[in-house]
Amino acid sequence: MKVALLGDVHANLPALEATLAHARQNNIDAIWNLGDFVGYGAFPEEVIHVLRTSQALSILGNYDRKVLKVKEKAAEWQVRKLPEKWLAFKWSYDHLSQDCREYLHSLPEQIRLKIDGQRILLVHGSPSSREEHLTPETPAPRLEELAEQARADIILCAHSHVPFARQVKGTWFVNPGSVGRPDDGDARASYAILSFSGGQFQVEFYRIVYDVARAADAIRQAHLPESFAQMVLLGRNLDWINANPNQTS
Repeated sequence: MKVALLGDVHANLPALEATLAHARQNNIDAIWNLGDFVGYGAFPEEVIHVLRTSQALSILGNYDRKVLKVKEKAAEWQVRKLPEKWLAFKWSYDHLSQDCREYLHSLPEQIRLKIDGQRILLVHGSPSSREEHLTPETPAPRLEELAEQARADIILCAHSHVPFARQVKGTWFVNPGSVGRPDDGDARASYAILSFSGGQFQVEFYRIVYDVARAADAIRQAHLPESFAQMVLLGRNLDWINANPNQTS
């Protein structure tokens, strides 16, 4: 069985389309999506539609949850959040149909599977928190704690936008990186293909060239901040973009 593992699409339709085309060329059997469909990009509705019609097995991301809470948290977030971040939440909410909002509401935050006897856990952040960033630098003792808590052989996570695979005391942690908003200075979409055969597990990481200009131009045409366009053009997060105003593409 071959699975396309992806996450953090963040409303970037051109990146998602290129990633899925590459995955299908590799004869994948399933698509697993680790959440954060929306945010910053100009195609929230379209991204949800593509993943739904592709029959992706999906969980809810932390950003998806925030977007769903826009009305409830509006007064607080307009004061506490950076104006750009509040705008990203509200714009995403306003540009989702009721059907797509209900779909996001229906998604679980974790999914457990068993393939060839291997216990698999899908989470957005970590088994402990949807907000926890797991990276190649996460201390091994912390991963050991999470592995013991999760009781899984393979833990699939996203959120940090950093691709990696690490094995700690028999448990694999795999993060496919971000399809739509990489943070490592490489603007190409990032995802992974998992292979399960005869009780064995393998992972291969890919970086996919896509029409980054189309994604950036759509952000501008939507009258979203230029910083959002620079995020996809440069492969950096909003904090980095704001801290480096002279390094634009």
